[in-house]
Amino acid sequence: MNIAIVKYNAGNIYSVVNALKRLGIEPLLTDDAELLAKADKVLFPGQGEASGAMSYLKERRLDEVIKNLKQPVLGICVGQQLLCKHSEEGNTDCIGIFDAEVKRFCPTRHEDKVPAMGWNALYNTKSPLFKGFTDNEFVYFVHSYYVPLCDATIATADYILPYSAALCKDNFYSTQFHPEKSGSVGERILKNFLEI
Repeated sequence: MNIAIVKYNAGNIYSVVNALKRLGIEPLLTDDAELLAKADKVLFPGQGEASGAMSYLKERRLDEVIKNLKQPVLGICVGQQLLCKHSEEGNTDCIGIFDAEVKRFCPTRHEDKVPAMGWNALYNTKSPLFKGFTDNEFVYFVHSYYVPLCDATIATADYILPYSAALCKDNFYSTQFHPEKSGSVGERILKNFLEI
């Protein structure tokens, strides 16, 4: 299977490379439009800041390349946020696959820390991405921004308020959490994605 990872100026890409290697996949890390279009599956991970990431993608026309991919695509963390239409982070227009606005967490109590960091439960999962899941599987999150619940939500998590832990529209899937850092549960999600 030919798996490509979008190479751009966002952190955390190598932990995704290593997670796929543990599954026996040698992914191609590339920003080449032709190679991304030819891949069987594409992963779009990232940690970092939305406006800088979008500037980099637009300069190289990677935003258009990603938007036009026809095979299954998995956005992870900032990758999920960049697949939305707009982010409050840097007042950034994003790729626009998901008709959603990325919001910053607003703490309501002293114990609400931003960024939200650590293990959290998923519920209301509905997608082949979560095949074999039981209620309240735990995955690892690190984020200050979130996608509100919307038509594309396929998994929910709670931190300060309920929000979209994962999204899906057509061939585009995404997770706010890090499957590559979520132990056996995250490994199952990656395997499920590879089987879609």
